[in-house]
Amino acid sequence: MTSDLQWMQEAIQLAQQAGQAGEVPVGAVVVQNGVIVGRGRNGPVGSKDPTAHAEVMALRDAANTLGNYRLEDCTLYVTLEPCTMCAGAIVNARLARVVYGASEPRTGAAGSILDVFANATINHQTQVTRGVLADECRLLMQQFFKPKRLNANPLRDDALRPADEWFEGLTDYPWKAHYVSDLPALGGLRLHYLDENQSQPHAQQLTYLCLHGNPAWSYLYRKMIPVFTSHGHRVVAPDLIGFGKSDKLKKSSAHAFGFHRQILIEFIERLDLRNIVLVVQDWGGILGLTLPMVMPERISGLLVMNTTLTTGEEALSEGFLSWRAWCKANPDFDVGKLLGRGNRHLSANEISAYNRPFTDKGHRAALHAFPPMVPEHVDSPGASIARQAAEFWRHQWQGQSLMAIGLQDPVLGESVMRALRNKIRNCPEPMLLPEAGHFVQEHGQSIAEAAVQLFKYNKT
Repeated sequence: MTSDLQWMQEAIQLAQQAGQAGEVPVGAVVVQNGVIVGRGRNGPVGSKDPTAHAEVMALRDAANTLGNYRLEDCTLYVTLEPCTMCAGAIVNARLARVVYGASEPRTGAAGSILDVFANATINHQTQVTRGVLADECRLLMQQFFKPKRLNANPLRDDALRPADEWFEGLTDYPWKAHYVSDLPALGGLRLHYLDENQSQPHAQQLTYLCLHGNPAWSYLYRKMIPVFTSHGHRVVAPDLIGFGKSDKLKKSSAHAFGFHRQILIEFIERLDLRNIVLVVQDWGGILGLTLPMVMPERISGLLVMNTTLTTGEEALSEGFLSWRAWCKANPDFDVGKLLGRGNRHLSANEISAYNRPFTDKGHRAALHAFPPMVPEHVDSPGASIARQAAEFWRHQWQGQSLMAIGLQDPVLGESVMRALRNKIRNCPEPMLLPEAGHFVQEHGQSIAEAAVQLFKYNKT
């Protein structure tokens, strides 16, 4: 038994080496007459070889050392119970004995799920010794798999997470998903965002920060992103909590103006975004237009489309009040059909894409929360900060601005936008898009092309 402990320690050292290499930590040695003649450690991942288990590697090494594929007077020591493949190889090698450490209740073929060695009809019988240094061998496995089993982004009890498969096969949305969950304001919620060209910075690169509104998500920017990136600029497009691929709060009451605004502030700071062209529409503007005054050094341009600053000093437009009433009367409205009604050119697949975040009806709390969350009175949450923002845009804004208006918008159309233009210092005459409605980004290619011609890098 003392020699069994000695040789199992040798196998454990090989298992540790396998774990350090990113392989499942299993090690094995073959011993003949008190001498190690074969060593092996797990290597299927690195070698791209499904047969490269520790036992097989040790048998190969021993056969090469001894110059014989028969290992009749040898003992194999392995830290984990052999699988059926390895058990078969051990029998075929005519090993006299196999000694293993930890049992493997899912795949073990030396007594756990089956016992190859107990089959008396096989023409060779191998003696089995089980459980040598089992605790040490088992600990290796537990330590290896524990980090992989921990959920780096656990889901809060008061939230829901959209399934990845909901977003498979999206039309014209090829971009990699990025997530952040450790911003203080998120409180553990997971925020999804796109981040294109971040790994290819150049001297004149701008960052187009694209903020969507209700009930859309970053998919709305799919026609503008390629224009920005084709000119070498970085594009960051987050999904607000409650929308897109981000986590969804279960209760409408959990949403608040200050909550979403603070997330955006922390998000910009976390990614250390600079030379930002702020691209906003709908709630992307209601929230986004309040950001530059707290970080003016980061933002050099404004691209503003069909949105408003809700200071509480002016009555909300009739179009918005009608929209809010309609949302209350139709809480389960079809998001895709809504987008399709104002954008007749959308395909069935594009309409479907707008519905993907809300495949489960339980994910709709933000759709219910956002219309009544628009600041309506001077003491409404968000109104005070919007008034401060209005003063910033009137008197302190130093960057360039581009305004684009979808003329078919019944909610935040030309009259609302021209009133906003009067609040923005040195804002030129807007681009008018006769065919575009509220979701201007669906006609956004020409806007994006105008933007890349207007906005230039400004060293800060």
